[in-house]
Amino acid sequence: MIGTQNGPGRLVFHLPRSWLGPVGTGLLPFYRRLTEGLAARDVPLDIVPLEREGLLDRVAQDDAFHIVNHGRFRHPRVLNAGIAYVYPFWNMDPWGIRAFSSIAEAPFDPRGIDAEIARPFFRRLRQRIVDARRSRYAQPDAVAELPQGSTAIFLQSEAHRGVGETMWLDRRAMVDAVLGAERGPVVVKPHPRDTDPATRDWLASLPVTVTDGNIHDIIAAADRVVTINSAVGIEAYLHRKPVILCGRADFHHIADEVRDAAALIDALKAPTRKRPYDKYIWWYFADRCLSTTEPDLVDRFLARVRA
Repeated sequence: MIGTQNGPGRLVFHLPRSWLGPVGTGLLPFYRRLTEGLAARDVPLDIVPLEREGLLDRVAQDDAFHIVNHGRFRHPRVLNAGIAYVYPFWNMDPWGIRAFSSIAEAPFDPRGIDAEIARPFFRRLRQRIVDARRSRYAQPDAVAELPQGSTAIFLQSEAHRGVGETMWLDRRAMVDAVLGAERGPVVVKPHPRDTDPATRDWLASLPVTVTDGNIHDIIAAADRVVTINSAVGIEAYLHRKPVILCGRADFHHIADEVRDAAALIDALKAPTRKRPYDKYIWWYFADRCLSTTEPDLVDRFLARVRA
Protein backbone atom coordinates (compact mmCIF):
# COMPACT_ATOMS: atom_id res chain seq x y z
CA MET A 1 0.00 0.00 0.00
CA ILE A 2 1.09 3.57 -0.58
CA GLY A 3 2.02 4.77 2.90
CA THR A 4 0.97 8.18 4.12
CA GLN A 5 4.61 9.25 4.43
CA ASN A 6 5.35 8.35 0.80
CA GLY A 7 2.15 9.45 -0.88
CA PRO A 8 -1.65 9.54 -0.63
CA GLY A 9 -3.54 6.49 0.54
CA ARG A 10 -6.02 6.43 -2.32
CA LEU A 11 -5.69 6.53 -6.09
CA VAL A 12 -8.34 7.81 -8.49
CA PHE A 13 -8.13 6.96 -12.20
CA HIS A 14 -10.06 9.35 -14.48
CA LEU A 15 -10.82 7.36 -17.64
CA PRO A 16 -13.21 7.78 -20.59
CA ARG A 17 -16.74 6.74 -19.71
CA SER A 18 -16.88 4.42 -22.74
CA TRP A 19 -14.11 2.26 -21.21
CA LEU A 20 -15.89 1.66 -17.93
CA GLY A 21 -17.75 -1.55 -18.65
CA PRO A 22 -18.49 -4.29 -16.10
CA VAL A 23 -15.47 -4.81 -13.84
CA GLY A 24 -13.31 -2.62 -16.06
CA THR A 25 -13.70 -4.90 -19.08
CA GLY A 26 -13.33 -1.91 -21.40
CA LEU A 27 -9.93 -0.90 -20.04
CA LEU A 28 -6.91 -0.79 -22.30
CA PRO A 29 -4.23 -3.38 -21.43
CA PHE A 30 -2.05 -0.71 -19.79
CA TYR A 31 -4.74 0.32 -17.33
CA ARG A 32 -5.93 -3.24 -16.81
CA ARG A 33 -2.45 -4.43 -15.81
CA LEU A 34 -1.91 -1.38 -13.65
CA THR A 35 -5.23 -1.51 -11.79
CA GLU A 36 -5.10 -5.29 -11.32
CA GLY A 37 -1.55 -5.01 -9.94
CA LEU A 38 -2.56 -2.24 -7.56
CA ALA A 39 -5.60 -4.18 -6.39
CA ALA A 40 -3.39 -7.21 -5.70
CA ARG A 41 -1.36 -4.99 -3.36
CA ASP A 42 -4.51 -3.71 -1.63
CA VAL A 43 -3.91 -0.15 -2.81
CA PRO A 44 -7.22 1.78 -2.43
CA LEU A 45 -8.36 2.58 -5.95
CA ASP A 46 -11.35 4.25 -7.60
CA ILE A 47 -12.05 4.44 -11.33
CA VAL A 48 -14.31 7.33 -12.32
CA PRO A 49 -15.58 8.76 -15.62
CA LEU A 50 -13.27 11.45 -16.96
CA GLU A 51 -14.79 14.93 -16.70
CA ARG A 52 -12.19 17.55 -17.53
CA GLU A 53 -14.20 20.60 -16.56
CA GLY A 54 -13.65 21.43 -12.92
CA LEU A 55 -11.27 18.50 -12.41
CA LEU A 56 -8.61 20.46 -10.51
CA ASP A 57 -11.27 21.92 -8.22
CA ARG A 58 -12.39 18.41 -7.33
CA VAL A 59 -8.78 17.31 -6.81
CA ALA A 60 -8.30 20.18 -4.36
CA GLN A 61 -11.21 18.92 -2.26
CA ASP A 62 -9.66 15.53 -1.41
CA ASP A 63 -6.31 13.99 -0.47
CA ALA A 64 -6.20 11.26 -3.13
CA PHE A 65 -3.69 10.96 -5.95
CA HIS A 66 -5.26 11.31 -9.41
CA ILE A 67 -4.34 9.75 -12.76
CA VAL A 68 -5.91 11.56 -15.72
CA ASN A 69 -6.10 9.90 -19.11
CA HIS A 70 -4.85 12.14 -21.93
CA GLY A 71 -4.51 15.01 -19.48
CA ARG A 72 -2.65 18.30 -19.26
CA PHE A 73 -3.31 19.10 -15.62
CA ARG A 74 -0.62 20.32 -13.25
CA HIS A 75 -1.12 19.63 -9.56
CA PRO A 76 1.10 17.97 -6.90
CA ARG A 77 -1.36 15.05 -6.77
CA VAL A 78 -1.96 14.53 -10.50
CA LEU A 79 -0.19 12.48 -13.15
CA ASN A 80 -1.26 12.58 -16.80
CA ALA A 81 -1.28 9.35 -18.79
CA GLY A 82 -1.33 8.65 -22.51
CA ILE A 83 0.36 6.56 -25.19
CA ALA A 84 3.82 7.98 -25.84
CA TYR A 85 3.81 7.81 -29.64
CA VAL A 86 4.66 4.11 -29.81
CA TYR A 87 2.76 1.23 -28.20
CA PRO A 88 3.28 -0.25 -25.57
CA PHE A 89 4.92 2.87 -24.07
CA TRP A 90 2.97 5.40 -22.02
CA ASN A 91 3.62 8.82 -20.54
CA MET A 92 2.88 9.04 -16.82
CA ASP A 93 3.76 12.66 -16.35
CA PRO A 94 3.17 15.63 -14.01
CA TRP A 95 2.77 18.11 -16.90
CA GLY A 96 1.00 16.34 -19.74
CA ILE A 97 1.52 13.84 -22.53
CA ARG A 98 3.63 13.86 -25.69
CA ALA A 99 4.47 17.46 -26.74
CA PHE A 100 3.34 18.74 -23.35
CA SER A 101 5.21 16.24 -21.18
CA SER A 102 7.97 17.22 -18.77
CA ILE A 103 10.39 15.06 -20.77
CA ALA A 104 10.89 18.17 -22.90
CA GLU A 105 12.69 19.84 -19.99
CA ALA A 106 14.61 16.77 -18.77
CA PRO A 107 18.34 16.75 -19.50
CA PHE A 108 19.55 14.01 -21.84
CA ASP A 109 23.16 12.93 -21.31
CA PRO A 110 24.22 9.99 -23.49
CA ARG A 111 27.43 9.56 -21.47
CA GLY A 112 25.46 8.03 -18.60
CA ILE A 113 23.71 5.41 -20.73
CA ASP A 114 25.13 1.94 -21.30
CA ALA A 115 25.34 1.30 -25.04
CA GLU A 116 25.15 -2.46 -24.45
CA ILE A 117 21.67 -1.94 -22.97
CA ALA A 118 20.50 0.75 -25.37
CA ARG A 119 21.58 -0.92 -28.60
CA PRO A 120 19.48 -4.12 -28.37
CA PHE A 121 16.49 -2.09 -27.15
CA PHE A 122 16.80 0.17 -30.20
CA ARG A 123 17.21 -2.82 -32.49
CA ARG A 124 14.07 -4.55 -31.17
CA LEU A 125 11.95 -1.42 -31.55
CA ARG A 126 13.33 -0.80 -35.03
CA GLN A 127 12.47 -4.34 -36.08
CA ARG A 128 8.93 -4.00 -34.80
CA ILE A 129 8.27 -0.65 -36.47
CA VAL A 130 10.70 -0.01 -39.32
CA ASP A 131 11.25 -3.55 -40.57
CA ALA A 132 7.52 -4.27 -40.30
CA ARG A 133 6.76 -0.93 -42.05
CA ARG A 134 4.21 -0.07 -39.37
CA SER A 135 3.12 3.30 -38.04
CA ARG A 136 0.41 4.90 -35.92
CA TYR A 137 -1.88 5.18 -38.95
CA ALA A 138 -2.35 2.37 -41.46
CA GLN A 139 0.30 2.42 -44.17
CA PRO A 140 0.11 1.06 -47.73
CA ASP A 141 1.90 -2.21 -48.41
CA ALA A 142 3.10 -1.14 -51.85
CA VAL A 143 6.64 0.21 -51.94
CA ALA A 144 6.67 3.85 -53.04
CA GLU A 145 9.09 4.98 -55.75
CA LEU A 146 10.61 8.21 -54.44
CA PRO A 147 13.61 10.44 -55.21
CA GLN A 148 16.65 9.59 -53.14
CA GLY A 149 18.42 12.13 -50.93
CA SER A 150 15.26 14.19 -50.57
CA THR A 151 14.02 16.43 -47.81
CA ALA A 152 10.87 14.77 -46.48
CA ILE A 153 8.16 17.01 -45.03
CA PHE A 154 5.38 15.44 -42.98
CA LEU A 155 2.41 17.76 -42.61
CA GLN A 156 0.07 17.94 -39.64
CA SER A 157 -3.34 19.47 -39.14
CA GLU A 158 -2.91 22.92 -37.63
CA ALA A 159 -6.55 22.84 -36.57
CA HIS A 160 -5.62 20.16 -34.05
CA ARG A 161 -5.37 21.88 -30.66
CA GLY A 162 -1.99 20.45 -29.75
CA VAL A 163 -0.39 21.31 -33.10
CA GLY A 164 -1.77 24.83 -33.22
CA GLU A 165 -0.52 25.59 -29.72
CA THR A 166 2.98 24.24 -30.23
CA MET A 167 4.00 25.16 -33.78
CA TRP A 168 6.58 27.83 -34.53
CA LEU A 169 6.15 27.67 -38.31
CA ASP A 170 2.89 26.83 -40.05
CA ARG A 171 2.99 24.30 -42.84
CA ARG A 172 3.04 26.87 -45.66
CA ALA A 173 6.02 28.68 -44.14
CA MET A 174 7.69 25.32 -43.51
CA VAL A 175 7.29 24.12 -47.12
CA ASP A 176 8.32 27.50 -48.57
CA ALA A 177 11.49 27.52 -46.47
CA VAL A 178 12.44 23.98 -47.51
CA LEU A 179 12.02 24.95 -51.15
CA GLY A 180 14.02 28.11 -50.50
CA ALA A 181 16.94 26.05 -49.20
CA GLU A 182 17.35 24.62 -52.72
CA ARG A 183 19.04 21.46 -51.55
CA GLY A 184 17.43 18.89 -53.83
CA PRO A 185 14.12 17.07 -54.23
CA VAL A 186 11.33 17.72 -51.73
CA VAL A 187 8.80 15.03 -50.81
CA VAL A 188 5.63 15.95 -48.93
CA LYS A 189 3.21 13.61 -47.20
CA PRO A 190 -0.11 15.22 -46.19
CA HIS A 191 -1.57 14.14 -42.89
CA PRO A 192 -3.84 11.08 -43.30
CA ARG A 193 -6.70 12.91 -41.59
CA ASP A 194 -6.43 16.02 -43.74
CA THR A 195 -9.24 15.62 -46.27
CA ASP A 196 -9.41 19.29 -47.22
CA PRO A 197 -9.05 19.56 -51.06
CA ALA A 198 -7.34 22.93 -50.57
CA THR A 199 -4.29 21.16 -49.17
CA ARG A 200 -3.85 19.04 -52.30
CA ASP A 201 -4.52 22.03 -54.57
CA TRP A 202 -1.85 24.03 -52.78
CA LEU A 203 0.72 21.23 -52.95
CA ALA A 204 -0.06 20.58 -56.64
CA SER A 205 1.05 24.14 -57.39
CA LEU A 206 4.52 23.54 -55.93
CA PRO A 207 7.66 21.80 -57.28
CA VAL A 208 7.38 18.93 -54.80
CA THR A 209 6.58 15.23 -54.90
CA VAL A 210 3.31 14.63 -53.06
CA THR A 211 2.88 11.09 -51.79
CA ASP A 212 0.59 8.99 -49.63
CA GLY A 213 3.21 6.25 -49.59
CA ASN A 214 4.40 4.26 -46.61
CA ILE A 215 6.08 6.52 -44.06
CA HIS A 216 9.08 4.19 -43.88
CA ASP A 217 9.68 4.35 -47.64
CA ILE A 218 9.62 8.15 -47.46
CA ILE A 219 12.03 8.33 -44.52
CA ALA A 220 14.36 5.73 -46.04
CA ALA A 221 14.68 7.77 -49.25
CA ALA A 222 15.25 11.05 -47.42
CA ASP A 223 18.37 12.46 -45.81
CA ARG A 224 16.45 15.01 -43.68
CA VAL A 225 12.99 14.89 -42.10
CA VAL A 226 11.06 18.09 -41.39
CA THR A 227 7.91 18.26 -39.29
CA ILE A 228 6.26 20.44 -36.67
CA ASN A 229 6.27 17.79 -33.94
CA SER A 230 4.74 14.68 -35.48
CA ALA A 231 5.48 11.22 -34.10
CA VAL A 232 7.18 10.61 -37.43
CA GLY A 233 10.19 12.28 -35.81
CA ILE A 234 10.52 9.27 -33.52
CA GLU A 235 10.22 6.96 -36.52
CA ALA A 236 12.94 8.94 -38.29
CA TYR A 237 15.22 8.38 -35.28
CA LEU A 238 14.65 4.64 -35.73
CA HIS A 239 15.89 5.09 -39.32
CA ARG A 240 18.86 7.06 -37.96
CA LYS A 241 17.79 10.10 -39.98
CA PRO A 242 18.24 13.70 -38.75
CA VAL A 243 15.06 15.53 -37.79
CA ILE A 244 14.24 19.23 -37.94
CA LEU A 245 11.37 20.29 -35.68
CA CYS A 246 9.29 23.39 -36.38
CA GLY A 247 7.38 23.25 -33.10
CA ARG A 248 7.65 22.23 -29.46
CA ALA A 249 8.22 18.51 -28.93
CA ASP A 250 9.30 16.44 -25.95
CA PHE A 251 11.68 14.40 -28.15
CA HIS A 252 13.67 17.42 -29.33
CA HIS A 253 16.95 16.57 -27.59
CA ILE A 254 18.75 15.13 -30.64
CA ALA A 255 16.80 17.08 -33.27
CA ASP A 256 17.40 20.55 -34.68
CA GLU A 257 14.76 23.03 -33.50
CA VAL A 258 13.90 26.03 -35.69
CA ARG A 259 11.62 28.92 -34.82
CA ASP A 260 11.57 30.79 -38.13
CA ALA A 261 12.07 30.22 -41.84
CA ALA A 262 15.65 31.53 -41.89
CA ALA A 263 16.65 29.07 -39.16
CA LEU A 264 15.04 26.22 -41.09
CA ILE A 265 17.00 27.10 -44.22
CA ASP A 266 20.22 27.28 -42.20
CA ALA A 267 19.52 23.89 -40.60
CA LEU A 268 18.92 22.32 -43.99
CA LYS A 269 22.16 23.71 -45.40
CA ALA A 270 24.27 22.75 -42.37
CA PRO A 271 26.28 19.51 -42.49
CA THR A 272 24.70 16.61 -40.63
CA ARG A 273 26.14 15.64 -37.26
CA LYS A 274 26.41 12.32 -35.47
CA ARG A 275 23.54 11.69 -33.06
CA PRO A 276 23.20 8.98 -30.37
CA TYR A 277 19.99 7.47 -31.73
CA ASP A 278 20.30 4.17 -29.83
CA LYS A 279 20.82 5.81 -26.47
CA TYR A 280 18.16 8.41 -27.02
CA ILE A 281 15.45 5.90 -27.94
CA TRP A 282 16.30 3.86 -24.83
CA TRP A 283 16.31 6.98 -22.64
CA TYR A 284 12.99 8.29 -23.93
CA PHE A 285 11.00 5.06 -23.92
CA ALA A 286 12.66 2.70 -21.41
CA ASP A 287 13.67 5.29 -18.84
CA ARG A 288 11.18 8.15 -19.17
CA CYS A 289 8.03 6.19 -20.07
CA LEU A 290 6.23 3.17 -18.66
CA SER A 291 5.65 0.04 -20.71
CA THR A 292 2.48 -2.02 -20.66
CA THR A 293 4.55 -5.19 -20.90
CA GLU A 294 7.31 -4.54 -18.36
CA PRO A 295 7.26 -6.88 -15.32
CA ASP A 296 7.83 -4.06 -12.82
CA LEU A 297 5.12 -1.77 -14.19
CA VAL A 298 3.35 -1.36 -10.83
CA ASP A 299 6.60 -0.66 -8.95
CA ARG A 300 7.66 1.96 -11.46
CA PHE A 301 4.21 3.54 -11.40
CA LEU A 302 4.24 3.75 -7.59
CA ALA A 303 7.68 5.32 -7.73
CA ARG A 304 6.24 8.06 -9.97
CA VAL A 305 3.43 8.64 -7.48
CA ARG A 306 5.80 8.84 -4.53
CA ALA A 307 8.09 11.22 -6.42
